[in-house]
Amino acid sequence: MIRKTLAAAGAVAVASLAAACGGSSNGAASDNPVLGTPTSAATSPAAAPGGANCGPKPTQPARGAEYPAEPKVTVAPAVYTATIETNCGEIVAALDAKAAPHTVNSFAFLSEHHYFDNTPCHRLTTQGIYVLQCGDPTGSGTGGPGYTIPDENLTGAKYPAGTLAMANTGQPHTGGSQFFFCYADTNLPPQYTPFGHVTQGLDVLQAIAKNGEDDSNGPGDGKPNKPVYILSFTVTKA
Repeated sequence: MIRKTLAAAGAVAVASLAAACGGSSNGAASDNPVLGTPTSAATSPAAAPGGANCGPKPTQPARGAEYPAEPKVTVAPAVYTATIETNCGEIVAALDAKAAPHTVNSFAFLSEHHYFDNTPCHRLTTQGIYVLQCGDPTGSGTGGPGYTIPDENLTGAKYPAGTLAMANTGQPHTGGSQFFFCYADTNLPPQYTPFGHVTQGLDVLQAIAKNGEDDSNGPGDGKPNKPVYILSFTVTKA
């Protein structure tokens, strides 16, 4: 989940990404995670007219399974390809298993078990930071796979447009299944494991952002106005 707070002076909105990524969906293992504080509260660069033509909600529910422990790391130190079919279009990303082996391995494991199928992208932020957050089968921002993974690839981490990175609870090593796409350059502290970048479909993300959000978490922050669902998520070695 992306948590929105207000700056004391001038009520300038500053956003922080939060998600109970690693904990149980019943909240037993972790609190809501924090993604970070942006260095700018500018209006979204994707606020132009237009937007994605998104399809209907999936007819099948998300599985929402939980697992007792992080899966054993079996991925090679190589580049993997994530193909993410959404009801708004296809997104393809290159995943860096050399820089983030635990993270990529977890996504390969979860995708193999269809964990992400039919799950909503539960938060869109269009002010301060420019992200679409997904990966919670419950859609509440508190769901996770039952285990956590360590932070990786944080030295000098940046979050330009197309970045694929982990949300967390605001504490070290609390990532789980929730992740975010940066659909525009986003200023965040290096606290959120960047593990991939979009190679196709950045236009899909930008069109989703143009549809706007419902402001349920404050101005420029809430659920996408047009619901976004991951229909399938596959990971293959490039």
